[in-house]
Amino acid sequence: MALVTDAGTIVVRIENKRAPVTAANFLRYVDTKRMDGFSFYRTTRSWGPDSKLVQAGNRGDARKNFPPIAHEPTNVTGLKSCDGALLMARLAPGDATTDFFLLLSNIPGFEADPKASGDNAGFAVFGEMVAGRDVAEKIYALPVSATAGEGAMKGQMIEPAVKIVSARRVPVPAEAPKGCVTGGE
Repeated sequence: MALVTDAGTIVVRIENKRAPVTAANFLRYVDTKRMDGFSFYRTTRSWGPDSKLVQAGNRGDARKNFPPIAHEPTNVTGLKSCDGALLMARLAPGDATTDFFLLLSNIPGFEADPKASGDNAGFAVFGEMVAGRDVAEKIYALPVSATAGEGAMKGQMIEPAVKIVSARRVPVPAEAPKGCVTGGE
């Protein structure tokens, strides 16, 4: 999967065997070209180097959203919130639609922990970045607005956001290493 952005191209490998619902949702946005025009709009630089991610999704026309999907927690899928992982963003389990994270560090706190109190379902991991790490790091380092965003996202909104020009299925390059999601490095 190639995400062509204003900042360059990021290639991700989708894990559709262990996270079929989340993978199918993402691919549905890609195949219908609804992801074209979405943007990378958030960076968590304010969280420090141990919790690095960039977030993308539909920040415009809500009519482009498909219905929310069922949550696939990591304690069920066995997938990890590791450096390079692709995760579905959500507010509550079962409300995910378009938004996703690319992790640029391990964030084990994003994994489901049924023993924890409160919302302990974590985020659904459904793939990994295989090329374009430099592009994701460039997006992570972009300027942010001090005032844009609400709640935990205040001060994390990239200004201006980075447009996803197109999102298309492409073969994963043969030389792409297996990452932390598919059992490699």
